[in-house]
Amino acid sequence: MKEAKNEEILETDYLIIGAGAVGMAFADIILEETNANIIMVDKHHKPGGHWNLAYPFVRLHQPSTYYGVSSTELGENGKDEIGFNKGLKHLASGAAINAYYDDIMNYKYLPSGRVKFFPMCEYKGDGKFNSLLTNEMHEVKVHKKTVDATYMKTKVPASHPPNYTVDASVNFIPINGLPKLTEAPSEFVIIGGGKTGIDACLWLLEHNVNPDKITWIVSRDAWLIDRKNLQPSEEYLEDYLQYLALQFEALEEADSISELFEKLEKSGVLIRIDQNVKPQMFRGATISKLELEQLRRIKNVVRKGRVKHVSKDNISFIEGSIPVKEHFVCVDCSANALSHAKSKPVFSKDTITLQIIRGIQIVFSAAMIAHIETSDKDEKLKNELCKVIELPSSDTDWLRMLLGTLVNEELWKEDENLKMWLHDNRLDGFSDLVANISEDNKKLQALVNRIESSKKPAIEKLKYFEAELS
Repeated sequence: MKEAKNEEILETDYLIIGAGAVGMAFADIILEETNANIIMVDKHHKPGGHWNLAYPFVRLHQPSTYYGVSSTELGENGKDEIGFNKGLKHLASGAAINAYYDDIMNYKYLPSGRVKFFPMCEYKGDGKFNSLLTNEMHEVKVHKKTVDATYMKTKVPASHPPNYTVDASVNFIPINGLPKLTEAPSEFVIIGGGKTGIDACLWLLEHNVNPDKITWIVSRDAWLIDRKNLQPSEEYLEDYLQYLALQFEALEEADSISELFEKLEKSGVLIRIDQNVKPQMFRGATISKLELEQLRRIKNVVRKGRVKHVSKDNISFIEGSIPVKEHFVCVDCSANALSHAKSKPVFSKDTITLQIIRGIQIVFSAAMIAHIETSDKDEKLKNELCKVIELPSSDTDWLRMLLGTLVNEELWKEDENLKMWLHDNRLDGFSDLVANISEDNKKLQALVNRIESSKKPAIEKLKYFEAELS
């Protein structure tokens, strides 16, 4: 179809490509801290990015308290009273997150008069994008920066085909299809050992499916984080500080990487589902003790490497095959949530590429980058403050992720403006809580002292282990 060109040239200060969680978090800070105008372009029909395609029972794996945009709370700030997250801070549902971003756009961004949103549009480069509905081409004159909020390319099973083949005769569905089943299959075969696979298994168990009817195909087991240790509240502040102290002390004491992981597991910093299988993966997923108990009820866990082919009789792997029952359903949970694209400088002339600069706190990173963009710092200093942390995949990436986070945080502490911003920004989660610990609280002060005394030796040990890995 021939494209129709719009003769009007649009003008803006910031052109943001992608209105998902990352783009929305960046835009929020620009709106709050500057007078700049923004144009946002997205392929979806409304903001929220991959949340528009997520499975209907998806929930955050982190507390809602520090997800979303900086200026607006997401959902309830209380604790879950039922379910496998009972007793811990609320985890927003996919539906709630979609509604949240829709409201942010329609009741805050657009009414400001400083944001224009072009949904159902594809960016073509050089300040041009076209409508996926009319093929109309738009051109934008950008006065400040073009912001790429799509570089990490979030993927979900519903929008990305699996990297293995499937016979047409197989009852094959993405995880989104589970609530649409109308007949009980003989067996549920879940392909994928990451967060999505975990969610599929937990959903089935929550709906009283016999764990013996679940076959869970896991190409790599993962190290997980106890969600209790990442609760941004005074009630769980001791758990958080203990978590930090134990990981720093484990680093200080360990003489090898294998010994380090033994210490991290023994102290509860990292968790594995199967005590007999050494994890080879770390993606930063969190888990509650109740979820862990449920997942350990599944005994038929297959570890034969990656799936090659699914037929009505068997599933073949790189390392052999397994038979399947007649009338089974195969549930694909294998898409990587985030693309492991090679990192690049965040700031490069008239372009900002949003990436992770603290742990796996994606929306916080976008907000922090936006705040640093609003400063009068030069590009070199901005990039020094925003050193990119590549997404973790292998078990030892835990070390690289932690080192990158600690190095960045030490630099941020040297800047008084950044320190104050961190204390005031809700997406940070913990800085304000830690800063406001009473001097009379001897227990928490003792933990803070343990952290401070172990942090520098821990950083040095991380550098040593990183060199060893390299």
